[in-house]
Amino acid sequence: MSPFRFTLVALFACAVGFHDVRAADGDTLEPFSDEAEFRAYLEDLRAAQERERARRAREHLPQITGAIPPPPAAPPAPSAAPPPGEPSFDSVQVTGTPADPDAITNVQTQGVDEGGIVKKHGDYLVVLRRGRLFTLAVGGDGLREVDAVDAYGPNVDPRGTWYDEMLIGDGTIVVIGYSYERGGTEIGLFDLGADGDISYRDTYQLRGNDYYSANNYASRLVGDKLVFYTPLHFDTHDLDPAAFTPALRRWRTGATPADFHRILPASRIYRSAAPLDAYDLALHTVSICALDATPMQCESTAVLGPGGRVFYVSQDSVYVWAAPWDPEGPDASSVFRIPLDGAAPTGLRATGSPIDQMSFLQRDGHLNVLLGSMSDGEGMWAKHGNAGDLALLRVPLDAFGDGSGAAGHDAYRLLPPGDGDRYNLHNRFIGDWLVYGGAWRHGTDTQTAHALRYAGDGPIQAIRLGHGLARIDAMGTDAILVGSRGPDLHFTSVGLDDHAGAASVFVQRNAAQGEDRSHGFFYKPDSDDTGIAGLPILRYGDGRLSASVLYLRNRALRLAGLGRLDSAAAAEVDDGCRASCVDWYGNARPIFIGDRVFALLGYELVEGRVTGERIVERRRVDFTPANGRH
Repeated sequence: MSPFRFTLVALFACAVGFHDVRAADGDTLEPFSDEAEFRAYLEDLRAAQERERARRAREHLPQITGAIPPPPAAPPAPSAAPPPGEPSFDSVQVTGTPADPDAITNVQTQGVDEGGIVKKHGDYLVVLRRGRLFTLAVGGDGLREVDAVDAYGPNVDPRGTWYDEMLIGDGTIVVIGYSYERGGTEIGLFDLGADGDISYRDTYQLRGNDYYSANNYASRLVGDKLVFYTPLHFDTHDLDPAAFTPALRRWRTGATPADFHRILPASRIYRSAAPLDAYDLALHTVSICALDATPMQCESTAVLGPGGRVFYVSQDSVYVWAAPWDPEGPDASSVFRIPLDGAAPTGLRATGSPIDQMSFLQRDGHLNVLLGSMSDGEGMWAKHGNAGDLALLRVPLDAFGDGSGAAGHDAYRLLPPGDGDRYNLHNRFIGDWLVYGGAWRHGTDTQTAHALRYAGDGPIQAIRLGHGLARIDAMGTDAILVGSRGPDLHFTSVGLDDHAGAASVFVQRNAAQGEDRSHGFFYKPDSDDTGIAGLPILRYGDGRLSASVLYLRNRALRLAGLGRLDSAAAAEVDDGCRASCVDWYGNARPIFIGDRVFALLGYELVEGRVTGERIVERRRVDFTPANGRH
């Protein structure tokens, strides 16, 4: 039995509800009063490190090497689809369909757009791929290529930089990347003209550690606010805040470190009343930038906390769950709430760690979080590990305070685990329900997911599946669960009404999920209980894999296949790529624009027409860069 389960079992011995939360002593976290106090704090941390090193040397214990972890290796290439006969182990997080009928990105929170690879603005689609931006006209009944430019400025060397995410706000295209060459988040601004032409405006660099996550996205757009979360690990041997705190510079030829100006004063660095480990410390930083200012203006707020992290953005706050690398005992983690309006952050101590960003939901004055006893956060590839024992935390927002208070025992609800070893756990808040389940269990043909009403105390319901589980997503107010069984891809609809239960199954033969990130799936509702779902797949045949987007019709939870829109590319071509030459965030998306249906497949945009109960190809445009055409 893990320490976490032992702790929670003890806590639950007397639990009867969800309302007992130990109140915090203060209203907010405490900021440093000035630079001198912050420097004195860093000096104390360094002294604590030196004392611990000396103790370990006396007792012949392994030395701890400092507060900065080594730089992460470049992410490995995405794994290929499993061969026929093997189940898919795609790791997928799940998002919900946005309220904006013109939006094409499947986002977690309505009103909070997420950085992606394709966006719609007016009559144009804008695609970010392999270091380039493309515009495609889709207004009226049109479909044509308009413009293509580098996703970086003419005076920027793109080597060592990954341009992964894009947002569009009021005609401004924002390209977000991370530069290992220049050491920070790179923000490229481009103007999208009324004719679809793209013109470069500016490049900015935001100093910080790599934001990359195998599941989450680093950037958000909330109204007119561009929001970034970046963890920043620092070494207390370098006590100059100007050298490691978040800073911004406008890029120019010959730019130097002296061009950076701090955007995080000591008075915006907050510390919790909970104790901290000098060896496991990060500045969890939220930076908000105004796109309508020239030059661009950004301000940061940071909270000192343990290094492990998962973050979630609601419509009014950024939540950061900070967990120590080696948690011991209850309440070792902290969850911080950083308001987007600039108000002071608040905090609460808790046990365990979320699986990923999809483990959070702020609703009806409460924060709900699915926790695992062995979760390591979602930095780089951490989310793929064993989640361990599971619990649901539900706390009112007014329980957050100065960080010294802790969620009471009645705030946790122990949950049964999913099948298998709890690796690659998938979870999704859908309406009033939480649905979750683990990876495929070797040696069986069935899998069990679980569902519960997170705000109540009703029974936890088991959902038996005849396949593995690689995706849980929202289909209106119901759910769709996707996974492999042998060489086939299965889709199970799940009703979430008075009870949770499987309703129907659709099987796509000789196929695997072609995109495991949340943005790969999209559901377009036609009414309360009908709509069309789209998901990229890889098909096996003739000894090769073919890329497609599969479309399913939902009629009152009965799933039926509409067919596919397929890629015509026989093989990869030399496109003259100079930067971001691996599609870390995928290259395929289903797209719905009004009554029109599209599939983005690499450098192809294919339009289909739904005729009766089948989708057929209508036309396509190939926008492969000119120096790489067949």
